[in-house]
Amino acid sequence: INQGNPYVKVANLTNAKYMREWLVKPPIYPMKKTLFLVCLLVSICLINVSCKPRQSTFAKPPASIPTGKPTFQNPILDQDFPDPTAIMGGDGWYYAYATQSISKGDTFNIQLARSKDLVQWEYLGDAMPQKPAWASHTQKFWAPHVLHDSITKKYYMYFSGRPNGKDGLCLGVAVAHAPQGPFIAEKEPFQCGEGFVNIDPVAFDDPKSGKHLLYWGSGFKPIKVQELSADRLHFAPGSSPKDVVSPGKDKDYSILIEGGWVSYRNGKYYLFYSGDNCCGDKAHYAVMVARADDPFGPFERLGEANGTGNSVILEQKTHWRAPGHNSIVTDRAGNDWIVYHAIAPKNPTLGGDSIKGDRHDRRIMLMDPIVYKNDWPEVAGGEPSIGAISRPVVK
Repeated sequence: INQGNPYVKVANLTNAKYMREWLVKPPIYPMKKTLFLVCLLVSICLINVSCKPRQSTFAKPPASIPTGKPTFQNPILDQDFPDPTAIMGGDGWYYAYATQSISKGDTFNIQLARSKDLVQWEYLGDAMPQKPAWASHTQKFWAPHVLHDSITKKYYMYFSGRPNGKDGLCLGVAVAHAPQGPFIAEKEPFQCGEGFVNIDPVAFDDPKSGKHLLYWGSGFKPIKVQELSADRLHFAPGSSPKDVVSPGKDKDYSILIEGGWVSYRNGKYYLFYSGDNCCGDKAHYAVMVARADDPFGPFERLGEANGTGNSVILEQKTHWRAPGHNSIVTDRAGNDWIVYHAIAPKNPTLGGDSIKGDRHDRRIMLMDPIVYKNDWPEVAGGEPSIGAISRPVVK
């Protein structure tokens, strides 16, 4: 009984010889044998119960499980994870998707991570391990956006890629039955073009009309919107793209604009976008915002509304370099959080782990709360947070 436990010393009752001796000639004085046996049995039971192993209440929690600490500090994922899209999956987990990269020597087409609390993230690898047929011989997969269709129970991922044997980039779509994939790309892209105009897609379901929409754009051209077909796999027949925000309209950061994200709140459509140079030694990047009463516009830029010509809500002021290309995720309490990438000054490049022909900057994932004042979104201080801030509400 309790053999091997150094903290409990009892008689060796598993030995038949000692058992007989204890029962026939117990080592006691004038105590009745019946009372002794009762006491012996009760003692054995108590010893067995009290000596069972207990799980430590101080055990380190596994990845992606909330620690209970009331605060967190950026970054939330300290590895190359550019152009992040964060969503709530249908399984109760938050998922983040990002542009291609190399991790521990392996190349991932579309990066994937998940979290229970938006703070601790578990890296899962590749959401689209098989390249599209139209881009099977290239390696340039950028800026994914994932949308969950609650009716079809499918996940639709929109991304950009370089087509086989051609210059320029294309918009593509891939479908999965689970948020972690694998996403299987359609045989043909949405559309292709020269340069990098056809990048940074973001799908949006208009809560008023029910229409499926796709926003995209970069390459010194306007950000556009166009209606999608009912199956989300093509542009709607008879539809055409419409410009919603143009470059060169803001006081700063707007020579080139890209990285659009659309959200709806209190009757307003908000278009977040970034500009104008994400990467390199001369990186000059920030998040701006415009809003409208209709998803097709017209969109009024923040700089127009406040008369300053400055639509920036997030930029470098002290530590984090070139913050931008954001997504917006809402916690359980209805609070909006801006998830974005930035370059850490102390470890800014990928070194030998960059993909040939792609960027060398190490863009890591950060997150900050958004507050709304006069129906315009703001980030505290207008810059990425440096110290500890309160966590999202996830329960």
